[in-house]
Amino acid sequence: MKILSDLLYKTAIEKVRGNMSTPIRNISFDSRTIESGYAFFAIKGYDLDGHKYISGAIDKGASAIICEVLPTELKEEITYIEVKNTAMALGIAASNFYDNPSEKLNLIGITGTNGKTTTSTLLFNLFNRLGFHCALLSTIENKIADKILDTHHTTPDPITINKLLAQAVEDHCEYAFMEVSSHGIHQNRLAGLTFKVGAFTNLTHDHLDYHKTFDNYLSAKKKFFDELPRTAIALTNMDDKNGLVMLQNTQAKKVTYSLRSNSDYKGKIMENRLDGMLLQFNGQEFWTSLAGKFNAYNELLAYAIAKELGFPPLEILTALSTLQRVKGRFETFVSDGEIYIIVDYAHTPDALQNILEAINQTRTRNEQLITVFGCGGHRDKEKRPKMGTIATRLSDLTIITSDNPRDEEPDEIIREVESGVEPQNTNKYLSISDRKQAIKTAIKMAKPKDIILIAGKGHENYQEVRGERLPFDDITIAKELLKNTD
Repeated sequence: MKILSDLLYKTAIEKVRGNMSTPIRNISFDSRTIESGYAFFAIKGYDLDGHKYISGAIDKGASAIICEVLPTELKEEITYIEVKNTAMALGIAASNFYDNPSEKLNLIGITGTNGKTTTSTLLFNLFNRLGFHCALLSTIENKIADKILDTHHTTPDPITINKLLAQAVEDHCEYAFMEVSSHGIHQNRLAGLTFKVGAFTNLTHDHLDYHKTFDNYLSAKKKFFDELPRTAIALTNMDDKNGLVMLQNTQAKKVTYSLRSNSDYKGKIMENRLDGMLLQFNGQEFWTSLAGKFNAYNELLAYAIAKELGFPPLEILTALSTLQRVKGRFETFVSDGEIYIIVDYAHTPDALQNILEAINQTRTRNEQLITVFGCGGHRDKEKRPKMGTIATRLSDLTIITSDNPRDEEPDEIIREVESGVEPQNTNKYLSISDRKQAIKTAIKMAKPKDIILIAGKGHENYQEVRGERLPFDDITIAKELLKNTD
């Protein structure tokens, strides 16, 4: 229970109609969940405008309405608060409602196109090894210490974020690691949170279905760093052409990392194999089971964050060397028939190119590299032909298939991917819309020592088709098919 004035502390209020001393039992931006004594936040969203549901929220018992435009009819027993930005007000209110849990934790946010999940999970596991209770908010799962919770969004809504962080505080966590998506930044889901560290991985072509232009996408990422406090640390990838852009207006301490450029934290790949890498960070070497240059960046960022938070280099590297691969990120296994299977979430042109280049840099070329991938429906269409170009250029054989078609026709998505295949590579691909059949075909065509990359879905255990989430796990399917083939 909170008093409305305390709930809205630090919110930019334009007008008040009613009693600011109204007690509030809970808060919500979904009118369907409203109960007696709740405060309803009418948010203008991407698809829906919450202002249309104000009367419904009042009918269900809302005591207070927070909105950007006051209704024409005001009820005497209801308190109405007009604010400049309801989404931002919700973030601040959610933080106040749960007693500002981010101020009681070391909250670390990771943003960028690729590497958010791997880096956040590496940090969670690293700090566990260093002896701390931690929380993780990621695409794959939310974790509080050893408890695993379901997750549906890369960056959850502000109420869910603060509820999870409050639970983390209650469970004596000292650190929380959080993926920060461009959608979450743009929609002000981070409002009210206090970050100790903000980190940038890279920026490539993605989410233009939402942001419309690359500049908008860039601006959304930059906003995260612009809003970091002076007490925070901002880390950026100097090898990314947009890395320094992130630091232009931040008040936070500026720290850089890289594999190529001059930086505060310099990494080098000494040896690169499919089963791991020998890395050197600031002159110190260690072995990791993670593979690929992109993972060298992820590990270097994790190392830099831990070092900036005060941990000794040798202690960090010793712990890093014991960590295993993240589910669905360059996850590998070898069949009894010696076929090498790699499952990865790569669903952007850059991510697909990175993983294919990583495989090609370590293979002998005496084996065949078969890539199975597709593109999601109702997502950035511009990347489809680009991924067709990359896959067929860097693989010996590509099987183009379905990803999560959603409400689009799978064959139409495949045709758009095919449009990017260069003339010299038209004999290097097949199209099979049924994903299971595509994986089965890859396995049937593979010989001992061959490598099959199944890309696009990674950790996901479903396939989204016409509003339904049907059970589908790439690794499980591949293992079942191999069992019948070996």
